[in-house]
Amino acid sequence: MDRGVSIIQATIAPTAHGWRLDRALADAVPAVSRERLKALISSGRVTRDGVPTRDPARAAAAGDVFEVAVPDPEPADAAAQDIPLTIVFEDEHLLVIDKQAGLVVHPAAGNLDGTLVNALLHHCAGRLSGIGGVARPGIVHRIDKDTSGLMVAAKTDRAHEGLARQFHDHSIDRRYLAITSGVPVPATGSVDAPLARSPRDRKKVAIVPSGKRAVTHYAVKERLCGAALVACRLETGRTHQVRVHMGSLGHPLVGDPVYGRTRSDHHALLEMLGFRRQALHAARLGFTHPVTGEDVAFDSDLPADMQALFRHLSI
Repeated sequence: MDRGVSIIQATIAPTAHGWRLDRALADAVPAVSRERLKALISSGRVTRDGVPTRDPARAAAAGDVFEVAVPDPEPADAAAQDIPLTIVFEDEHLLVIDKQAGLVVHPAAGNLDGTLVNALLHHCAGRLSGIGGVARPGIVHRIDKDTSGLMVAAKTDRAHEGLARQFHDHSIDRRYLAITSGVPVPATGSVDAPLARSPRDRKKVAIVPSGKRAVTHYAVKERLCGAALVACRLETGRTHQVRVHMGSLGHPLVGDPVYGRTRSDHHALLEMLGFRRQALHAARLGFTHPVTGEDVAFDSDLPADMQALFRHLSI
């Protein structure tokens, strides 16, 4: 079945005179991202007086009127599935989810469905304007399957582009709560250690001199019995960053099956509680709304399983 096409008329503003055409059109058509417009121009879907213009870099002139033909988004490859989600915030551009532990973010080998993407396709059915021309949610960051907490996903091209830029610039406020084995000393500090795939085990991340810069600022919030509740603020957002950095201090996360060394006194407690994940929760997420420009921040309390672990370690 042929997809439909929406025709948008765009007039170049006086302030955009002399700009690149893709930039000027992004200013005139805020619902479509600049990258998407660049692709539409190159494919001949942007016309002036019925004549296609195929050069995104050509200079725009104030008052010029263009017609932008935007195809309806293609259906996503993944299937929509009715999986319960905790939605913290939602508008026409994006949504913030409080992800439960155990939920994988992306479909992949071994997890072809039952993921956050499948759940979002169901939740946002008919309300995704398309990311790169595909009706899918824009995932700009991930948290591990067995880490709980806050994530943001885009519903539009423009929101996806703006959020991705902020994550790339490390301007996102990302804070985690972790329960560590033992109490870090000093009680506050920073770990500035580059991370990359471990040369010994490609399934793990390690501190590697040639890796990408990674910085975690931490502070002990409460001393527990052989453990501590630690707040971690990410200056960067690398894969497994908190888990590897805290482990490098000799204080891996309680319950971490990959980077942890479970203390014998914790092992019995974890078995008793049925706690089988790393004790890590994405507790705060702050960013500039990519469309409204408003600074927003969201907080999430410890989930029930980490609260139970915290209570037993407080005794």
